[in-house]
Amino acid sequence: MSHIALYRAWRPQTFQDMVGQQHIIQTLQNSIREQRVSHAYLFNGPRGTGKTSAAKILAKAVNCERGPAEEPCNECDACIGITAGHIMDVIEIDAASNRGIDEIRDIRDKVRYAPSEVRFKVYIIDEVHMLTAEAFNALLKTLEEPPGHVIFILATTEPHKLPATIISRCQRFDFRQVSLDEQTEHLLKICREEDIQADEDALAYIARLSEGGMRDAISLLEQVSAFAADRITLDAAVDVTGGMAADHFYQLAEAVKDRNVAAVMPLVESLMQAGKSADKCMENLIYYFRDLLVMKLAPQGGAVTERIVDPERFKAMSEAFTPERLFAMIDTLNRYQVELKHASQPQTLFEVALMKLCTLSDEQSSGGGAAAGSTVSATTGAQSAEMSRLRQQVEALERKLEQALQNGMAAGANSSSADSAGSKQAARTNAVRSSFGGSGGIARSSVKLDPYLAAAGSTEFNQFRMKWNDVLQGVKEAKITVHAWLKDGEPVASADDAILVAFKNTMHRETTEKPANREIIEKVMQHVLGGPYRIVTVMLKDWQAAAQGASAQKSETLQLEPEADNAPQTSSRPMWVEEAVKLFGEDLVVIKDNN
Repeated sequence: MSHIALYRAWRPQTFQDMVGQQHIIQTLQNSIREQRVSHAYLFNGPRGTGKTSAAKILAKAVNCERGPAEEPCNECDACIGITAGHIMDVIEIDAASNRGIDEIRDIRDKVRYAPSEVRFKVYIIDEVHMLTAEAFNALLKTLEEPPGHVIFILATTEPHKLPATIISRCQRFDFRQVSLDEQTEHLLKICREEDIQADEDALAYIARLSEGGMRDAISLLEQVSAFAADRITLDAAVDVTGGMAADHFYQLAEAVKDRNVAAVMPLVESLMQAGKSADKCMENLIYYFRDLLVMKLAPQGGAVTERIVDPERFKAMSEAFTPERLFAMIDTLNRYQVELKHASQPQTLFEVALMKLCTLSDEQSSGGGAAAGSTVSATTGAQSAEMSRLRQQVEALERKLEQALQNGMAAGANSSSADSAGSKQAARTNAVRSSFGGSGGIARSSVKLDPYLAAAGSTEFNQFRMKWNDVLQGVKEAKITVHAWLKDGEPVASADDAILVAFKNTMHRETTEKPANREIIEKVMQHVLGGPYRIVTVMLKDWQAAAQGASAQKSETLQLEPEADNAPQTSSRPMWVEEAVKLFGEDLVVIKDNN
């Protein structure tokens, strides 16, 4: 059998030849049939999924002498010339090596000339994300208002590197990875057409290694077919690609299962002597233990992969490991795989990873996760029980106070014992408050608001408030991200060379409080307000609650003033009110006159 360049022979020449991109094919064919071809397309997706092939097929379809047609005929001079690259009006540019502004300016200058050989002038720019920022700017105007005879097709594997202004001017098509079944079926078709004998499990293994790229799968098939002259087998595919044979998996798994480090070392040495790469062996071993885990957790899920040549033996191996140990081994191998990419001694690191698997303790594998989970659960349970107990105490105290308010108490009964009990209870209440982050589970602001409440609405603050927009504009000019956080705040008061800003959002407040951001804001405030002012922040809900409390206290004071003029200087509140104040604090007790 004469081995040919399979990829060149099987590169798609029509839309029907493409594998796994039916949604894109249908959309493009519909646009051609309805004569709604766009002036610019963006084809993005993983490597080897058919982006450049689809671009050339589209160029042939719109320029076919029998069209525009949904499928190019590949027989007319235009189709043959585009396929061979002889048509000067279809230009394919590699942006990786032609990424400068001069190349794009050349396109911009020539794009206005009409095509000389075919219907449309088509520019295919591959790896377009490699263009420089200046080149993108030069291309932008051409994409925005191109001549009617020009079509741009941009192809890239990294669309996130393209400017949004470029993407918005293109019709975007996302090429997906070709599924394992579709790849295997297409490889079987190639083997039948080229008279290549191949086992299906070998083709499935090749498809798995290509990671969804049809081009890579065909290239691997060509490589393996050149090695296995008579028939492509799984062993041949494994040998050529540097993978591990099934027996190697079982031998390593047996050694790890038995924690036999002495058996692991000769196995690794034999793999390296056979020309296997450490990173590929590590990758295959992760897949193998993953298959064991899936077989363990979902035995009815059809978890048979191309590596499983003896299902019964594989099932027996899966039963020898616990799920926790498999999880721990996969996690360990994954960490070492990351380090292996930069290791100067990959074989040594591979050996260390296997020795680590053999020496994983029961606490680290089967028991480690459970012990940690039980510890966390116990800690969480204890905290929940403590919180529940504290809540119950607060509720009990509230019920007692409500009963005392309804029934009243003897003014002087057991005053000394009541004082002692009240002091103890107040201490317990303070502990409850600190446990909950404040009263009733609401975190109190650490800012002392009394000075600001007293100065709220002052003439000086009103002047500051009128200049606040100038402060925001200055911050925006200094650093726009700080302005984005600060504009959520609202100045509410000023006192002692400080301006109090209330925020609705906690994250905005915390970001504004960062030293670097605070320095920018205070520098702008000094420039706009004409003095070294500081910024103090508070949550808006806390400010509103404090303002309402101050208003209520002031109103209550006004109501009690006539009586206070004739009253003695000592407190006239009943003893049970004093006990309530001691128990809950002055800020939580409000006295109402039912009369």
